[in-house]
Amino acid sequence: MSQNLYQAAIAAFDNANAEDPNKETFDGKEYPKELLYAQRMTEMQQRFAPEASEAVKLACRAQHIQRWKSPRSDYPMDKKGYMLWRTNLYKFHAETAGALMKQVGYDDEMIARVKTIIGKKDLKTNPETQMMEDVVDLVFIEHYMLGFAQQKPDYDEAKWILIIKKTWDKMSERAHEFALAGKIKLPEALVPLILKSIKG
Repeated sequence: MSQNLYQAAIAAFDNANAEDPNKETFDGKEYPKELLYAQRMTEMQQRFAPEASEAVKLACRAQHIQRWKSPRSDYPMDKKGYMLWRTNLYKFHAETAGALMKQVGYDDEMIARVKTIIGKKDLKTNPETQMMEDVVDLVFIEHYMLGFAQQKPDYDEAKWILIIKKTWDKMSERAHEFALAGKIKLPEALVPLILKSIKG
């Protein structure tokens, strides 16, 4: 791994995410929302898969890059609109990360590899894409699932079991074992539902 190139790309990703007008407070400190998310992705990747390739490390850091520039509200508020937003979002993140990597001097081969991972292409068959997906899901469970639940007070237990199952099904066996071995902080209020979902 070229340490200089890698550090330059991480700095470029972080500078891009530092422009996020949305803020989140964590441990008494305010962060640009997507910068905090990117840092959490790297922290989880280091915990879960310290042996990850350079491409996976870069993809994890850039997975939500400048997400606020493509808001959900730009698309119809139905399932079709949601799916179109998600598809375009993956492409937007991949293109944004690829352009920044090119600026700092990465070659086309590494850029293509990172774009494939961020675009979530060949999930379940590309081990690098799957590794990033595992990190995404572990970060969601540890940091965001409870907040998501609090935004959806009208969701009943059946709906929550479905959401948790969908998240669980995207994860590899290794990620399942990691989550259940106490290596991530499960949201306490949702633990009974999580256990019910994965045993159902």
